[in-house]
Amino acid sequence: MKLIARIAAPAAALVLAGLTGTACAPQTSDNSAQKDDKSGTLRVWLFQEVNNKPKEKVVGDAVAAFRAAHKDAKVEVEYIPVETRAQRVKAAFNDPKSAPDLIEYGNTDTAGYVKDGGLADVSAEFAAWAEANDTDPTARTSVTVGGKIYGAPLFVGVRALYYRTDVFKELGIAAPKTQDELIATSRKIHKAKPELYGLAVGGAYTYGAMPFIWAQGGELAEESGGAYKAAINSPAARKGITAYTSLFGEDNCPAAKCASMGGNATVTAFASGKAAMAIGGDFSHQAVEAGAVKGKYAVLPLPGRQAGSIAPAFAGGNNIGVLKSSSHRTLAVDLMKQFAGKETQRKLFEAMGFLPTYTDVRGEVATKEPFVEPFVRTLGAGTKFVPASPGWGQIDASLVLPTMFQEIVSGKKDVARASDDAAKKMDAAFAAAG
Repeated sequence: MKLIARIAAPAAALVLAGLTGTACAPQTSDNSAQKDDKSGTLRVWLFQEVNNKPKEKVVGDAVAAFRAAHKDAKVEVEYIPVETRAQRVKAAFNDPKSAPDLIEYGNTDTAGYVKDGGLADVSAEFAAWAEANDTDPTARTSVTVGGKIYGAPLFVGVRALYYRTDVFKELGIAAPKTQDELIATSRKIHKAKPELYGLAVGGAYTYGAMPFIWAQGGELAEESGGAYKAAINSPAARKGITAYTSLFGEDNCPAAKCASMGGNATVTAFASGKAAMAIGGDFSHQAVEAGAVKGKYAVLPLPGRQAGSIAPAFAGGNNIGVLKSSSHRTLAVDLMKQFAGKETQRKLFEAMGFLPTYTDVRGEVATKEPFVEPFVRTLGAGTKFVPASPGWGQIDASLVLPTMFQEIVSGKKDVARASDDAAKKMDAAFAAAG
């Protein structure tokens, strides 16, 4: 989910690398506060990291800077477990009097939280914020619903291709330049070294599969007039599904072992020396460095269809937003800007490895940390995001796409039937969400 500091966490804590919010509160009629106090205590909920001390230090600096400018305001920060965030946020939306003023949330949660009436529209303040002009377009999309802004991007994460330089050198293989070459190279390596997966893939690795769909020109869904309709069964999307599922088999990653694997498992396979390649995030770097392949790997952007092209990657990450129920709106917006501002994002990268959402700041950190460069290139090539519909939460929670992949690799359904069935489930979720 997250970036470097979080990769060693249990799977439950890592679900946000994508971030995949799955539960939301019942829709409320109006959570708007009736006042805007310019003094008092602001309550903030942030996510608890595996090693939280570095984050606490950065947050403490941001709070100190905020209080220097707002002498009459105090700030209370609570770090909540990622795995129980849904219940906490649901309770906050249902009981505004006990709710915090600001929350950190996964970027795929935005549409659902907006539908539930929980997040404040900060479009005017965001537009007037000079630093926001340097926010990358996909990060901006992650806080946008219906053309309005509901928070500020806090950090972003993307995936690229990790590969074993020692294995490639031994076999005389060049790094793949296209997805067809990637598939062929995976099979070649596994044939030469049966003890290795050529490319570790997972039937439950939604965010590893998406670049194959997008590289073929496919989409998860299409939007028209504010409504979404599944496109996972389009001809282009089916080509991508076919490419990804072709990697499951005795010639690369046996379905019996790989169909149930998620993103964490594929990265673990690579880090432990059981795979020659894996699709991992910038947030996977620490785990790989701590593994058996330290000093024997490199990273490059996941190749697209054409030589020299980069497959669009999912732009994961977290945002921070003001609750609609806050009785300190003006102060809360200022604190949001302090937390999500350039200086704090620089410090979060240094402390935690979280990639900044500002294009200029990201360029700065890339020059300091070489491992970031392939991920920055991936971001620069253009990333994609999930449908900005509250229905996506249900689709993700119901494992619609993993089920589709697993049905295909197990031989239960062909690509056409499995994608049609997935599209029906997606459309039902979109319709139910309104």
